[in-house]
Amino acid sequence: MSSAVRALAFTAALLAALPAVAAPPGPADQAQALEILKSSISYRTTESAGQATMLAYANWLKGVLVKAGYREADVTVEPVAGTAVLIGRLPGRDPSRKPLVISGHMDVVEARAEDWTRDPFTPVVEKGYVFGRGAADNKFDVSMVVATLARLRAENWRPGRDVILALSGDEETLMRSTAVLAQRLKSADLVLNADGGGGELDASGKAVSYGIQGAEKTYADFTLLAVDPGGQSSRPTPGNPIYRLARALERIEAHRFPVQSNEITRASLAASGRDLQGPTGEALRRFAADPNDAAAAKVLSDDPSWAPYLRTTCVATLVSGGHASNALPQRASANVNCRIFPGTPSTSVLQVLKDIVADPAITVTRNDDGSIDSPPSPLRPDVVRAVTKAVHAVHPGLAVVPAQSAGATDSMYFRAAGVPSYGVSGLFTRDDDTYAHGLNERAPLAAIPGALVHWDSLIRDLGR
Repeated sequence: MSSAVRALAFTAALLAALPAVAAPPGPADQAQALEILKSSISYRTTESAGQATMLAYANWLKGVLVKAGYREADVTVEPVAGTAVLIGRLPGRDPSRKPLVISGHMDVVEARAEDWTRDPFTPVVEKGYVFGRGAADNKFDVSMVVATLARLRAENWRPGRDVILALSGDEETLMRSTAVLAQRLKSADLVLNADGGGGELDASGKAVSYGIQGAEKTYADFTLLAVDPGGQSSRPTPGNPIYRLARALERIEAHRFPVQSNEITRASLAASGRDLQGPTGEALRRFAADPNDAAAAKVLSDDPSWAPYLRTTCVATLVSGGHASNALPQRASANVNCRIFPGTPSTSVLQVLKDIVADPAITVTRNDDGSIDSPPSPLRPDVVRAVTKAVHAVHPGLAVVPAQSAGATDSMYFRAAGVPSYGVSGLFTRDDDTYAHGLNERAPLAAIPGALVHWDSLIRDLGR
């Protein structure tokens, strides 16, 4: 049995022996959390809204915490890189111990009112949901964490070590503020990221699994640029940048990066394979047991649902070229987006792309996309135990499995700074429930009570 599987195989007796959540959140706490979420949605914290709006929102959150009993000095709001950060500290009994950090982000992606059924920045409670940009990503969990930390302070609960709330202001764009937070808090013991992991519901609303996000692929954009002197379209030349670029993109499309695995992906695929029948289920089980099983890897590689778990992937996402309909193009360019397997240097992927292109007339460069390389986090038994307990407090016996994300979060910068980070959102949704980053984003009201219990349990257990 692998260490990852052992870390998850906690017995019911061990869980039962852990102390129960003290003073579970009640209806008044749930109502307050909803009000925090609604007020949060009303702040248009998009990149286009600018720093002033972000500072206003961060200071409003600070006011919530100060009203609950935090000292002004314990909650700081600071302008950073055109946006803002909030750092709140619940002092522990032993300041010499490494702190617990809870990470989240205050910014949201852009939303145009004319495209939405409801105004995206006017919170609406309707049909069992709260609607608005950020209702799920990431203001739901930010609101649940702030409500929990406020309640714990109002109850005079004191952790064994400092518990630090670290909220970034540009996670959805270049993560400059995240980089600042990670450097300032690089002495932390671990990070609980409110913007990762979470629970899955089936179509009937029944919880079917919970994922601890312990790794994520590195996001990387590369530009391919072909240039040529051009000329009259009546006299075609072999240096046409559009044709050269097209051939290079075809070679990239045909390339498959090598199969890779880590303890997160092996444990995750093993858990998925337990309940899945047929050739795919068999391949999942075989690959988890032996990542060198080439036949199992091929079955999974041929399935778009599972292939991204096994390797780095690169795909063309943008193309432009030419300057006139009656002239030979002088330049053509393409963006190739790569999701790089954790632990793989992005510089090595750049070199692979150059080798695949194999055309001296085409340059390949890495864009400034706000991402950096980061390793997976180890499946720490204390974290898995605490998350399992928190999940089971609301959904007894539910499967808790490791997860690797195909997208980047603030965890990337903390992991790169040497701090293990775990996506442990308290939100349970159906696959088609939230519309995060899309139209009419929403979060189910029914998720609020469980999320409050979830964060209360995690903070008490890992902060003690």
